[in-house]
Formats: sequence, C-alpha cells, structure tokens
Amino acid sequence: MAKKLNLERILCNQGFGTRKQCRIMIINEEVTVNDTMCDDPDASFDTENLRYTVQGEAWDYREKSYLMLHKPSNYECSHKTQHHPTIYSLLPHPLVVRDVQCIGRLDEDTTGLILISDDGQFIHRMSSPKHRVPKVYEVTCKHAVDDSQITHILKGVQLVDENAPIAALACTKISDHVIHMTLAEGKYHQVKRMIAAISNRVEGLKRIQIGQLKLPDDLAVGKWRWLSEDDMVKLGA
Repeated sequence: MAKKLNLERILCNQGFGTRKQCRIMIINEEVTVNDTMCDDPDASFDTENLRYTVQGEAWDYREKSYLMLHKPSNYECSHKTQHHPTIYSLLPHPLVVRDVQCIGRLDEDTTGLILISDDGQFIHRMSSPKHRVPKVYEVTCKHAVDDSQITHILKGVQLVDENAPIAALACTKISDHVIHMTLAEGKYHQVKRMIAAISNRVEGLKRIQIGQLKLPDDLAVGKWRWLSEDDMVKLGA
C-alpha cells in the first residue's frame, strides 16, 4: 500500500543506516529521487513506484523484500556461520540490515534455488509443513538408479527416527545417475537419507524448483534477483 514518507525515513526503512546517517547522506547530496537530487531530509514522497539512488546506486522502494538466490556450494544459510561464508554475504548490505531470512535452508554442499524475504507471513506460508509447498531437487547419485529404486522412493522409505515411511510426491529418472525428486516436507538431510535408504549415495544435490517457480537458467550461481509478480503467482503467494 502506497504512503507518503519523508526521505530520511524512507532511506532508514530501506536499510541504509540510522536516521542520523541517512540525514547526513541526504544533506551531502548523495541521494536522488526519481532522477532529481534532493538535499532535504524532511521532503515527503509517495512511496508508490518510487525510484531513488543512494551514492550512485539505483533502487526501487519496496515495503517488503522478496527475492531469489542461486546458492553456491560451500555457503551456509545462516547469519552466524561456523565453517563457510554466509549466503547473506552475497546480498547488498541494505537488504541484510533489513534482516531478510532464507526460507528453508539448504546444506552447505547443496546448491540451487533459495527464497529470501523479510515478510514474516510470506516466510511462514512458504515454509510451514501444513502448506506442503512442493520442492524439486536434482539428485546426482553415486550408483546408477534402477526402476525398482524409483518405485521404492514413490512408495515410501523408512528413515531412522521416523515413525512411518516417507514417500516422494514425484520421482523421475533423468539419466542413469540423475533423478528429479519432489518433496513437500523439509526434514533433516531428507534427500540424502532417502537415497541412502535405497542403498545409494548422493554425490550432488541442487534445488531446481519451489512450487511452480523454477530456478531461472539465466540466474548465475551466487547471484540474486527480486521476485516478479509472475514469480509470486507461481509460488501461490
């Protein structure tokens, strides 16, 4: 919903620093609004379709942040990492300041599609088990996968510490060693444990789809982009 805010508050809300820091940047003529320099921190602007630059970098005003990231290997999905860099180091600092969170963590050695947001309702909608948002994984196995193993995955495999067998929503053989597996749960190391249960081993794991949203072919590893309206529709959001 569009609203009118003064420029100092706009920049602060968008993650560019404290109110004082934002005021100083504006007074120092480091900010333009809709292609016009503004040095008045108290100037008010309608936030709808608002475009601005801060120190030469262009931004659009966004009430909430919704984005996708192509996660590389050897990155952790945590703000406080232990052994590897954090995926948040791949994002612009203002977004990190807004306390964006990844939705459904991927293991450090797993790559692919991650959604990131600062909208609590959206995060809950996409991550809550009761909504059963399907996720598709491209799984590279150490040993060739046969039809009986595919059938086993679809019927359900028994995992340690689970009361009942867990089945994939779908499982398609792409090549001798590669399958696409669709899951609606997000249990600990679930794909790896399911593959181990059919006497095989995961050599490579990549999430390629969430809901109806596929990882774009043109989104390079380590890069991010805003979710479009069409992307949100594909997510059912």
